[in-house]
Amino acid sequence: MSRIGKNPVVIPAGVTVTVKDSVITVKGKLGELSQEFSDVTVKVEDNQVIVERSSDHKNDRAKHGLYRSLINNMIIGVSVGFTKELEFVGVGYRASNQGQKLDLAVGYSHNIVLEIVPEVTVETISEKGKNPIVKLSSFDKQLLGQVSAKIRAFRKPEPYKGKGIKFVGEVLRRKAGKSA
Repeated sequence: MSRIGKNPVVIPAGVTVTVKDSVITVKGKLGELSQEFSDVTVKVEDNQVIVERSSDHKNDRAKHGLYRSLINNMIIGVSVGFTKELEFVGVGYRASNQGQKLDLAVGYSHNIVLEIVPEVTVETISEKGKNPIVKLSSFDKQLLGQVSAKIRAFRKPEPYKGKGIKFVGEVLRRKAGKSA
């Protein structure tokens, strides 16, 4: 049996979960999320969401833990929310925002202007002597990861000097340079 899938998801106060046909909808103070599911049954009982599978086929076992994790992320997202921080390491690397427009200077001949979706709030932190940090927060974990991966893809960190856009706390594999 799936160790993740068999654990029930506790519904905190202020969050409502409804299941209709094969769609689960979660509403909370930060927003509303919905997810389609198949090959599993989802029940809401006693402030808990229980995910059960119909058979022991490999596909059903895989989806058992998957949908439990997706539902858990939805409940955490609408009640608490998620944040990701990106650090810009490099000489002349800058980031600034005006509303939902993010302006990036990451070593190209031009600045990159990126329009961030309204579900993701963006904040830039620039302190003298420290690397600029872009703080992204949202109630949708999938969308947040997609936006942060898109920003990181503009200049991935390189292994020699560590220059590029990296997540705060990310450990990079460093290489030694040429030996003289």
